[in-house]
Amino acid sequence: MESSSRIESKEQKILEKLEEEEEEEEEEEELSSFNLKEEVHDLEDKLSQIQVHIPEVVYEFDWSSIDTSNLPESYKTNSPKEQLLLQVADNFWRQYAHLCPDREPLFLHPVNECSVEKFVSTTVRPTLLPYSELYDWDSCARFVSDYLTMEPLPSPIAPPSYLYSPTTILRYQRGNCFDFSNLLCSLLIGAGYDAYCVNGYATREICMMDETREECPLLQKEEEVTVEAVQVKPKKYAIKPLRDLRSKFELQQAAKVVAKEQAAEEKKQKEEEEKTVQAEKPNPDKLYGLRVHAWVLVLSGKREVPESFYIEPFTAKSYDTKNELFLGIESVWNHKNYWVNMQDCWNGCKDLEFDLGDPVRWEFMLLGTDKPLLSLPEMEEEEEPEEEVEDLIKEEESKAFDMPASWVLPIRITPKEFEMRCPQGKKEILYKNAKLEKWAPYLNSNGLISRLTLYEDLDYSKVLDVKEWFKNREDTMERRELNKQAEVTTEYFAPGHVQGLKAHTYKTMEPETERTMEFYSETRVDGLQKRVETPTDMEEYFEGRSDFLWYRHTEFGKRTKKAPNTQVNTESNARPILKITERFHRNSEKPADEDVAERIFLILKEKILLTYHYKKNYITASTREFNKRSDVDTTGNKIIMTRDMCISYQAGLTDKEEKLFHLYEMMLRLMEEEKLSKHQVWESEMEVLDILKIREEEVAASKLTVSIYDTERNEKSREQRELMERQLQEERQRQVEQDLDYLAPFLIQMGGIEKMTKWLALRLKEDCMNDFKHHLVDKANLIQARFEKETQELQRKQQWYQQNQLNMTLEDEDAYLSYCSEAMFRIRILENRLNRHKERAPQKYIALDEKLCNDPRLAEFVKFS
Repeated sequence: MESSSRIESKEQKILEKLEEEEEEEEEEEELSSFNLKEEVHDLEDKLSQIQVHIPEVVYEFDWSSIDTSNLPESYKTNSPKEQLLLQVADNFWRQYAHLCPDREPLFLHPVNECSVEKFVSTTVRPTLLPYSELYDWDSCARFVSDYLTMEPLPSPIAPPSYLYSPTTILRYQRGNCFDFSNLLCSLLIGAGYDAYCVNGYATREICMMDETREECPLLQKEEEVTVEAVQVKPKKYAIKPLRDLRSKFELQQAAKVVAKEQAAEEKKQKEEEEKTVQAEKPNPDKLYGLRVHAWVLVLSGKREVPESFYIEPFTAKSYDTKNELFLGIESVWNHKNYWVNMQDCWNGCKDLEFDLGDPVRWEFMLLGTDKPLLSLPEMEEEEEPEEEVEDLIKEEESKAFDMPASWVLPIRITPKEFEMRCPQGKKEILYKNAKLEKWAPYLNSNGLISRLTLYEDLDYSKVLDVKEWFKNREDTMERRELNKQAEVTTEYFAPGHVQGLKAHTYKTMEPETERTMEFYSETRVDGLQKRVETPTDMEEYFEGRSDFLWYRHTEFGKRTKKAPNTQVNTESNARPILKITERFHRNSEKPADEDVAERIFLILKEKILLTYHYKKNYITASTREFNKRSDVDTTGNKIIMTRDMCISYQAGLTDKEEKLFHLYEMMLRLMEEEKLSKHQVWESEMEVLDILKIREEEVAASKLTVSIYDTERNEKSREQRELMERQLQEERQRQVEQDLDYLAPFLIQMGGIEKMTKWLALRLKEDCMNDFKHHLVDKANLIQARFEKETQELQRKQQWYQQNQLNMTLEDEDAYLSYCSEAMFRIRILENRLNRHKERAPQKYIALDEKLCNDPRLAEFVKFS
């Protein structure tokens, strides 16, 4: 009894001791966890005290601050001939104001960028640039519309007091309607057009470049030319049609009901359209008829222009000269003369005549004009002596005054600027239920140059379709259309794709789903033109084949086994084929009853159906039906061909009767062709899988092609490749550094440790964690110091710019702009680095604690929960 009680007491003591040890361990774990949370919280507090503030945007464009110091002397002064021209213009204006006191002041000699008055005709600088795209008026107008940014007039009801040179407008890529028109007119005259700048009045939508109620030009369908059907004369001996035995009264009643329903439907549709028009109708314009605008007039005659028309420079659209959007004209001018409109504009521009040689309708300023004067009707007058006529001619020649040469420098656009087109390489235009986005080539990594998004409503909230255009893609994709409602994507390719792909329509890139592929048949050996695939069948269309095959239709059955995830590489894994239908064109070298038109392989029923082409003057075609059988039966005996194995129908009478031997050979040949057709279907399935795999790789890579003549981009691509290699090498070195022993420096400080104890393990962990914590804080302070340094340098540069703004050259101003851009980029990078460091520092701290607790040298003594 005593021994058992002693044993029990010993066991109880052991249990109590174990419980005390467990409690101590739990307390230590809770304490270590609490200490870790406190340290992480302390690290976050220290990092949160480090704050950075990004300075505001430092530069806003201002026309009054542009640098004109490097401009030539012609911009800053007037030559004697120009001064004389200004006096002629003032005299012309005084006479005009006296004769027409109710008319608005003429736009004759506004100031230029150097605050010098220049006559408007001398601001036009005819130039033909070395780009074929700028040789036609439509592409030239699109370039000006894309290249410049629209600025409204200072006053909507008065012309501006300034007109800058086209070179300055091109440099800063912005301007008002007069700047747009002046630049476009200069380019069109240089390209050979009879173009004029127009100062007049237009609607609010035209003046403010508001196209939100206009249909996008890319959506406008070309007018279909209706070809009148040739009436075929009825034959003299034609079969009379059957007599119509239906009741005429019932037909009349039914027609009345249908007409009534159609009238009600048309009335309802008309009411809905009127409601829509009223809802979309803009609010009344209080300044209607008073809004000043400038556009370009192109007269007929030169460059084979059949009729005169307007060009709206903001949108690059052309309008008829009688369009109701243009409400009146004050004056027009080109590089040779200036004309004032003397016609009444009470009906807008609808009744205006553009015979500039008619002095009654158009008052010209200078006599030296190339426009012929109005030819007056012949009248009986006494002939004047030749001497008096010569004196009058000499007197008129002495009064003539030629327009001085333009004071503007030649217009130049570098290839890089011409390629960028839009300001900063991108532009966005809003249309009715549509948004058009444009980008410069190579600006997007996937080659996207324009995107048209169609919306259901006028608020641009619900997307219907998206159309995208690409350029310079390695996979030759030119266009992609996404139907958001049906979730269908269609891709269009230029010639040159690996598989000869022309178009690809699909819902998903998963195999054995609905898709349509079109191919450039001339680039393929098999002449495949189109392939339509569904989960149950596949249709293929061919052209130009030597075997005259033009159509193949395959029906598939359900798989007995689940389709493998990997690519099908054997015919045993392919989908089971139920039926193959092939159709052939007529082969004129064969008789019609021997030339197969349609061939059907019924795989499961083991039948082959042949239909031949129609013989001339026959309404039925010959057919054959073969019932396939193996060469031997189940016992191994050879099967003999019988008549019931081939059911034939011969169109027309024939004395020949096919022998069984020939039918047997034909059946064997058809069985071989059936195997070949099945193999070709399997190859088609394989090709679909290959194309899908290639397309996934091409979309993921999105590589762009660069011309060998594009030296700048080839150099950039080489630098980018070197940068990627350098980054890869740095990443490898970083990985090697991560594999180093992080406890080695602290073990060396303690000297050689023969045996690890709990005290040494805790000290090692504490030293390592403190050192890492200091490292994280020091890194944050370093980033903050660099941020403050960049900010101070930027502020000093701003102060320097404010002090020397008026005396800066063009190079200094460009250097300042580029420095501001680079400085803001560095500042934002430093801010992002600091924020990312603050987010990751606590995570790194906790990760290091876990590593130390799991380290085999410390795990025995350090526990972590």
